[in-house]
Amino acid sequence: MSSSLWQASTSWDALKQRADTLNSIREFFKVKGVLEVDTPALMRAGSTDLHLDSIKATVDVAGVQQDLYLQTSPEFALKRLLATHGQSIFQIAKAFRNGEAGSRHNPEFTMLEWYRPGLCFQGLMNEVAELAGELLGISTVESFSYRSLFLERLSVDPFTARPEDLVTLCLDKTGCNMVGEPTSSSLDLLMSHCIEPYLGQDVLTFVYDFPASQAALSKIDVVDGVQVAKRFELYVSGAELANGYDELLDAKEQERRFKHDLEMRKSLDKSQVPWDQKLVEALKTDMEACCGVALGIDRLLMLRYGYDDISEVIAFPFDRT
Repeated sequence: MSSSLWQASTSWDALKQRADTLNSIREFFKVKGVLEVDTPALMRAGSTDLHLDSIKATVDVAGVQQDLYLQTSPEFALKRLLATHGQSIFQIAKAFRNGEAGSRHNPEFTMLEWYRPGLCFQGLMNEVAELAGELLGISTVESFSYRSLFLERLSVDPFTARPEDLVTLCLDKTGCNMVGEPTSSSLDLLMSHCIEPYLGQDVLTFVYDFPASQAALSKIDVVDGVQVAKRFELYVSGAELANGYDELLDAKEQERRFKHDLEMRKSLDKSQVPWDQKLVEALKTDMEACCGVALGIDRLLMLRYGYDDISEVIAFPFDRT
């Protein structure tokens, strides 16, 4: 029985569009004096993030087997470069996430990530808007706090609502039973189903000041009496396109978060991975205040050229590898 799965899923035009987009991104950063760098996709630590699962690979070197992990993003290695040299850098990297496949997801995908020492949080948002606006032909920008969107769309304060009330709201709005799940998971579900689809309609929409439980690798601040994660997300046509942080540079706090993540993963029977001790060591240096952001290239291509499925912009998606 013959099969056409040996063929690339992308058209020749789509391949040229990818090349053109990558050239435009490189030119954007060249003008700004941001250096393109390269870091390993395979490292000894994985992601402890509760919502991400690393792909493990067993590597044999001189007869000694070691478990290594394909990186969910180049973030840890890029921060070690920042600690070493303290200069603005970017990378267009392959990233890998277990269990992610669909019209907008593939286990292997392409990510743009960049870091700007000395650039403030708002300054980075402005730079993201500049790049995305140029590539997507959108000039209008709007910004909302995470809290204001939940109050407007769902009439609930995500920072003060009782966990049981969020569970009830999830069941009412999405039909999903979130009993026993972390509060952050209930908030993620409500965000993805009830708020995200309405964001970024003919405009670049930034959402900022997320709950502290979603800080990951960002700083935490107090705004209007509640702790917030100093991070933002960019939405276009109802899709998350970029995720930026005012970067956490406190080594002790980063180690505490890694260990807490692993405790949470254990409680949910999720895989355990080694946390990145080298990153923690790097954070012990006198790093300059820094903001960084990751942007999905494949999703950017879909938005820029009007594709409906990620297989139209990836030459060999998961079912063809």
